[in-house]
Amino acid sequence: MVNIKHGRGYVYAIEYHIVWCVKYRHKILVEELDVRLKEILLKIASDYAFTISEMESDKDHIHLLVECTPQHAIPSMIKVLKGISARLLFKEFPHLKKKLGDGHLWNPSYFIATVSEHTEEQIRKYIQDQKVK
Repeated sequence: MVNIKHGRGYVYAIEYHIVWCVKYRHKILVEELDVRLKEILLKIASDYAFTISEMESDKDHIHLLVECTPQHAIPSMIKVLKGISARLLFKEFPHLKKKLGDGHLWNPSYFIATVSEHTEEQIRKYIQDQKVK
């Protein structure tokens, strides 16, 4: 159910489906690294005052359902999510830099789509089913 929120002088319900991939599609989002990535992303969202309401990965990419305010700029959210997570994961899992060759964790591109009350449940299920395939 889409959460309608109130700001000072405005009402909004903003949700995005965001997907990005590991550089060269390396299948590294498994086991403890996958768990740690999700913890890091939830902390970043909390620190930057937006909500990840659904999240799942499938070895070489991650899907997020993000709720935010009109003040959140999409490129800024993506930059903090990818930048901080990469820095912390490289620090905690130093072998990643060698495995990825050039020292970049994430592919520079990403997918983003707006979510409406008509598509939210479909997208939630799609994200939840990422590892079920």
